[in-house]
Amino acid sequence: MQKTNLLGRFLMWRVKHISNKQFVLFLSGVVGLAVGLSAVVIKNSVHFIQSFLTHGFTKEYENYLFFVYPAIGIFIAVIFARFIIRQRVGHGIPSVLFSISKNNGILKRHNMFSSIITSSLTVGFGGSVGLEGPTVATGAALGSNIGRVMHLEYKQVILLLGCACAGAMAAIFKAPIAAIVFAMEVIMLDLTMTSLVPLLIASSTAVLTSYLFLGQDVLYTFEIKEFFKMRDLPFYIGIGILSGFISVYFTRIYMFVGALFEKINKWYIKLLLGGFFLGVLIFFFPSLFGEGYEEINSCLKGDYSYLFDHSLYYSFRDNIFAIIILLTAIILFKVFATSITFGAGGVGGIFAPTLFLGANAGLMFALFFNQFGAEISTSNFALVGMAGTIAGVIHAPLTAIFLIAEITNGYDLFIPLMIVSTISYATTKIFESNSVYTIQLAKRGELMTHHKDKNVLSLMKVEKLIEKNFLEINVEASLRDLVHIVSDSTRNVYPVTDSESNFYGIVFLDDIRHIMFKHELYDETFVRNLMFMPSTIVYRNDTMEEVAQKFQLSGKYNLPVIDDGKYKGFVSRANVFSKYRQLLKKFSDE
Repeated sequence: MQKTNLLGRFLMWRVKHISNKQFVLFLSGVVGLAVGLSAVVIKNSVHFIQSFLTHGFTKEYENYLFFVYPAIGIFIAVIFARFIIRQRVGHGIPSVLFSISKNNGILKRHNMFSSIITSSLTVGFGGSVGLEGPTVATGAALGSNIGRVMHLEYKQVILLLGCACAGAMAAIFKAPIAAIVFAMEVIMLDLTMTSLVPLLIASSTAVLTSYLFLGQDVLYTFEIKEFFKMRDLPFYIGIGILSGFISVYFTRIYMFVGALFEKINKWYIKLLLGGFFLGVLIFFFPSLFGEGYEEINSCLKGDYSYLFDHSLYYSFRDNIFAIIILLTAIILFKVFATSITFGAGGVGGIFAPTLFLGANAGLMFALFFNQFGAEISTSNFALVGMAGTIAGVIHAPLTAIFLIAEITNGYDLFIPLMIVSTISYATTKIFESNSVYTIQLAKRGELMTHHKDKNVLSLMKVEKLIEKNFLEINVEASLRDLVHIVSDSTRNVYPVTDSESNFYGIVFLDDIRHIMFKHELYDETFVRNLMFMPSTIVYRNDTMEEVAQKFQLSGKYNLPVIDDGKYKGFVSRANVFSKYRQLLKKFSDE
């Protein structure tokens, strides 16, 4: 009670002395600091676990512990989620997008720590996923819950959530500019002057926190040895197309494997199957172990020795054909390893696997064509390959360009980054209209986009707009009963139901006006002969976009709402439009 009173007094003082805009600016800094610390914790936790588990491994020989490590990590993560917090942790960014589109930006409190713990266990023990998604989910939960505690309105909560996401990306990648672009492009946050300054504050605060604890070095070490040459343009176009096809492959395999695991009802069977297959993949291809940070750095140096470390193929490390074959296999199986990690119950993100795919694809592409005398830079193509797969997999070409340039200091290759990202994105869009993050939300009609009209409609719910002041008439009633109902009603349409609210049709006042004063017909004419079933009906689970289309196509002003055959009320065009205008004003206010 004392804490509640203290918070209440603070909020009252805040309202009197600090404006909403100033308060949001302050909170964006708090969120940035909290998210930065979260990124430090998650990074150091994974580094500690991996160092402890793999200490003493010999590069020249395979290690059978790769069989069991991933399953152990996922098992502990699943036990924590199912039996300690007893709630689903969720997969990072899709959970954030869902909370924005369908849950008013609300994320459960456990997400402020559960993603850190479960992803650290998953990745630390070798799960083939990344840490970016969980860090973003943690940051979003922090922003969401701070907003709720401070009694902020919907738009301010969403802004804080976007600030947290930008801060998470800035801290984990040390890329503050790309983080802001990510918030606009992926989180679908509108860039206005109201949102830009809080984003800048959160992003810069988070990256400074990361600098303080993790140092100021770029995430991936890259040194430009060859600058952009026009003669290499066809090859950059080629790697852009290849990145696009790899992105489509990633999306479809990810969805396919996820669907297979969804069919398994028992969590322990998912764990056993997933743990076994993931262990097999990592044993035969040890570079699939963990998020792949070191392997990406090796690709950026043109070094492919990591392919053979701890593996059965160590003796083939100088065979160029074995190198190209292994790189191809790594690209193909990394997608399965990532998908299986998620399917088995692991928690992580897809940013790191996507970067891993791009770096290996770029290296493989350059090595292959160099065998035919092309003489293109393996490092440069590993770099632009990363941008290509990010642009294709998450459908964010601007994020890809700025992120890769920032995390590698590869700004001198900005033109190739633009070319490859654009071509990869365009190639992917031909086959997949939605990214891995949004494809399931889009199928359920739960996706927020930059289309403001659709966003406003997605925030509206049929059940909140149902009007119940339409007087019902029983299907067995006579004209006399109907006239009596009409005399007490201010409406001109009457739903026909039975004693159990089953819907049979409607009667319009205009359709009975010519007989309602003929008393001789009162007991001879029945409602069942006057009613008709309307051609357009709204169902309770319809989206508001579908309802708006039904109004437009039917030309009606009132439509009945039915749920499993039961009459629930009417929605009116006027009420829908009024609510839409109200939300649009709230959505657009600066």
